[in-house]
Order: sequence, then C-alpha cells, then structure tokens
Amino acid sequence: MEKPFFETKNSNGSRIRLFRMECLEGMKRLLKPNSMSIVVTSPPYNIGLPYSQYDDRKPRTEYLDWIGSVGEGVDRVLRNQGSFFLNIGSTPKDPWMPIDVAQKLRPRFILQNLIHWIKSIAISKNDMGQHTNVLGDIAVGHYKPVGGTRFVNSCHEYLFHFTKTGNVPLDRLAIGVPYQDKSNVGRWKSAGKDLRCRGNTWFIPYQTIWNRDQQRPHPSTFPDHLPEMCIRLHGVARAKNVLDPFIGVGSTAIAALRLGVSCTGFDIDGNYLSEAKRRISLVIPQSITGENQTTLVSRRDRGRTSRQHRCESPSLVRA
Repeated sequence: MEKPFFETKNSNGSRIRLFRMECLEGMKRLLKPNSMSIVVTSPPYNIGLPYSQYDDRKPRTEYLDWIGSVGEGVDRVLRNQGSFFLNIGSTPKDPWMPIDVAQKLRPRFILQNLIHWIKSIAISKNDMGQHTNVLGDIAVGHYKPVGGTRFVNSCHEYLFHFTKTGNVPLDRLAIGVPYQDKSNVGRWKSAGKDLRCRGNTWFIPYQTIWNRDQQRPHPSTFPDHLPEMCIRLHGVARAKNVLDPFIGVGSTAIAALRLGVSCTGFDIDGNYLSEAKRRISLVIPQSITGENQTTLVSRRDRGRTSRQHRCESPSLVRA
C-alpha cells in the first residue's frame, strides 16, 4: 500500500491523506469503486499558467482527452448518489474552454447544477432599492484586470455540479442566506424560517494577501470556503469521504478537516504538498473536533522548502 506524503487522523475517526502521485494512477491503485461521497476539484485550465511540475499549454484535443480520463476515474470511485464539483475558469480570448470541458464529461455525468463562482461584483445603490443597510454604490472582491478595449474584466468562474443520476438530494439551506424582506417568512409556506436557498451565484472573494510566493505559492487556487460550501451543499451527514484529484496547497482538505470529514488528495508536486501540510497543520487545533488528539504522520517530515516556487501570476486587484 502506498504510504501517504502526509496524513492526519482525527479523534472523530476522519482522516486527511495526501499522496504525491498522478491522480489517474492514484484513483486506480488506491481508491475502491464507489468509495467517494464527494469530489471537489479544480484541474489545470490549460491556459499557460506556470506550474512547476506540469505543462499547462497542451494541444486542446490532448488536454480534453486527459480531462475525459480524469472523468472516467472519478466515475469509477464516486458513489451513485455522490456529487462531483468541478471548478474551471477561462481566459477572455478563449471563453469556450469550461464549456468544452463540461461537454467532454457529458457522456458520463449529468449536469445537475451550474454554479457561478463570483470573485468580484459591483452593485449600484439605485439597483438595490430602499435597503437601509446599504449607504451607497459598492464594489467588493478581487479581479485580474484585463487591458485593451476588446474584453471586460473576468470576475467569475464556473463550478459544475455533476452527478450520475441528476437526482441527488442536496442540503440547500446548509449554505442558505436570510431573507432580505422578512415578510417572506410568513408569506411563503416553504419559508419555515428566515433562511432561503442561496441559488447558483456564490460570491466568494479571495483573502487579501501581501506576498503571493509566501501566502499563495500556487498559480491557481480556490478559497477554502468554496469546497466547504460544496461539501455543505451535498450534506455533511452524507459526506463520508471527499476526494480532490488536484489537491494543490490543500484547500479541499482544510475544508474537510473543519467539517470533520475524511479527505483524500493527489498532486504531483511535492512543494505544493509541503505547503498543504503546513496549512493543514495550522488548522488542526481549530478543527471541528476541538480536541488535541490529532495524530500527524508524514512520509518526509519536512517543512516548506527554501526554494521559492516560480509561479508568479498577474496580481489580483481589489474592487
């Protein structure tokens, strides 16, 4: 049995296991069929990002065939009533890439929900009506500015929610939001409490950072809150095992740890896994168990390498 690069064991029985291994090999060798309740992941987008161990500019057909192979592996390990959340973005010059990826997976999965991850948004006071808690125009979040006159700034990414049946029940109110108009609570029979379905637009901004190499040493990550919301939406009670085939610096593992759910992750880059280990270790005292009974096991007990990752990407701008 392959030893994990890093492993945590919690007192509630859940565990986090990270493997330095290509995900196709890892899913085939280490995971049993129908063993994963949820898959949350974000593969490389094939847009030329500077990964240290991966070529992110493959011929389109080759890339899509590889995505199809990943989908085949996920199909094998995902339970029949499981959820497969796939985050993918694009560039202004090639907005079709996420759609092409979804089409590649269409023979194996049903697109049960199409969610938009909103990273930055601007709202005019005039468009919000008479809400007394809003004093003026607002612009919040972070975005990557686009120069020139052809394209607008890209402020969102796709989050595809695939299932095998298209009929997987969700815990919608687990990520619900309060009604703005409280009279809805009494007006609608379905509104048993002051909480409604959030819908398919999720505003999840990046945390502000001051040094990308030190605080986000990976060219493409999603905030920890995104996989946490995916797990909650599927239903924590039914989330026995979570898989992230492209675990990177560990965001999905951190979300699972906070919710007391087991998580398995794969990545080919040891530096990213070392950063994931560091980040997970910081979260362990704050995990859902609230106890100091977590055991750490590492294949190689090393901290972050002194060599910085060469993965500088265009900086994000606050709205």
